[in-house]
Amino acid sequence: MVDLLEEPLLLLFVILFFGSWLGQTKIKGLSLGSAGVLLVAMTFGHFGYQVSPIVQNFGLSLFIVAVGLQAGPRFFRMMRSSGIIFGVTALLVVLVASITTVIVSKFFHLSEALSIGLMTGALTSTPGLAAALQATNDPLASVGYGIAYPFGVLAVVLFVQLLPRALKVDLIKDLKQTNNPARNEESPEVTTIEVTNPSINKQTLKELKFQKNNSVVISRVIRNNRNIIALSDTVILKGDKLVTVGMRSDLDNFCQFAGKEVPTNLINADHIKLRKVVVDSDEIIGKNINDLRLRRNFGVTVTRIERSGFEYNQNAKIRLERGDVLTIVSSEDRLNEVEKLFTRKTLAVTNVDIFSISIILLIGILFGMVPIPLPGLGTITLGVAGGPLFVALIIGHFGKIGPIQARYFQPSNQVIRDFGLVLFLAGAGTTAGQGLVDVVQSEGLRLVFGGTLITIVPIVVGFFIARKLFKLSIVHSLGALCGGMTSTPGLGSVNQLVDTEDPAIAYAAAYPFALIFVAIASQLLIFFL
Repeated sequence: MVDLLEEPLLLLFVILFFGSWLGQTKIKGLSLGSAGVLLVAMTFGHFGYQVSPIVQNFGLSLFIVAVGLQAGPRFFRMMRSSGIIFGVTALLVVLVASITTVIVSKFFHLSEALSIGLMTGALTSTPGLAAALQATNDPLASVGYGIAYPFGVLAVVLFVQLLPRALKVDLIKDLKQTNNPARNEESPEVTTIEVTNPSINKQTLKELKFQKNNSVVISRVIRNNRNIIALSDTVILKGDKLVTVGMRSDLDNFCQFAGKEVPTNLINADHIKLRKVVVDSDEIIGKNINDLRLRRNFGVTVTRIERSGFEYNQNAKIRLERGDVLTIVSSEDRLNEVEKLFTRKTLAVTNVDIFSISIILLIGILFGMVPIPLPGLGTITLGVAGGPLFVALIIGHFGKIGPIQARYFQPSNQVIRDFGLVLFLAGAGTTAGQGLVDVVQSEGLRLVFGGTLITIVPIVVGFFIARKLFKLSIVHSLGALCGGMTSTPGLGSVNQLVDTEDPAIAYAAAYPFALIFVAIASQLLIFFL
């Protein structure tokens, strides 16, 4: 059997088999999840077995790309609003870890390289370790990293699994009731405005041009107790009652311009229908309302967009995602025609495009190799994690760039993510397990205890900051914490708790900041130790 394990492919799948079995074994409802692969891999690493670094880096890149594509559609829109607090959370987590490292180093009389290595291991940051090796030019940084890394991974995994149990909270209910930077937009409202402004009399909706600057959408016009479908060439007359949908502030502004608000009393009209359609066609994913020209080509009006249970401001520039629910208004025959436009043309089990994934990985890895100069500190690179993440976020935001397709079915994206994660953990575990026992025996348990402190303190403080200071939901707090700790397995554990993309969004928002801050801190700490 020992001889058989010399075969690299057999070794990999033996680790994955026993690791996944251990990860899904539950004790009082608690399981290790993907961290089971890490523990088994560390055991094999201790006995001298090694999974190829190529496998490890390939898995990490796959996982990060899946996270970026999943979070991309809302990442940049969120970062323009209060979503920046995820980045601030990551900064504070790294700052707390740095301060804790200085205290631990002074108290236990540890060398500079060992101390910085412990911090990068506690934060599970390989780019941070690279920066530490560059700053200290001492291989002891790798030893510190190897000692702190295993507990750094397990601590975050156990924390995100145990905390919801300890608090006895419904995560989905808490997510809907708590401050949500990823969905910080108010719900649209419906109101009726009577036209009294003579300056807009006999103008068409297209000539008004009010929709370019606000969220107001006119769905129908009531004239002489008759319903008229609101199209671009519909002429507005003084005395018309406009049924409008939009954000309250925009509705108030339009009301001041057009006339006065009157009670909404929609008159039944057999020829005007309201219908909800689900976005499911590959040809529609990634396009916006303007691209589709629904009013001009089909004579229908989109009044609102619902995404993951939340109603959003109808914005003609919002790129559509699979599963979006559009409320549209028109005659029944036109609605039937448009509904076909949004329906998936053929039944498909998966829509993963290997060509697109390859291009994203290729561009991302090349981008991660580009040195980024830091004045006075040298240069850093984003590596096989940061590079693919940035590229995947950008491509995921647009959905499609040229031949690159980035909108995959959720099950397909999850397969990519989970497969990449276990490959990464198999390689990282065997690397961390080599020589770990020897180092602990020679250096004593002070290193283990010091690494434990550098892990636990930022976890507790980071969660407190996200939850109490920024008033985030537990799901977003844990996602941001995993990003701030650069803990990929931690995110995998959070994803197992809730069926929503919110943890990945918070992680993807915090991770780039943490990636850069850890690398900078690794080079700055040498001046304080």
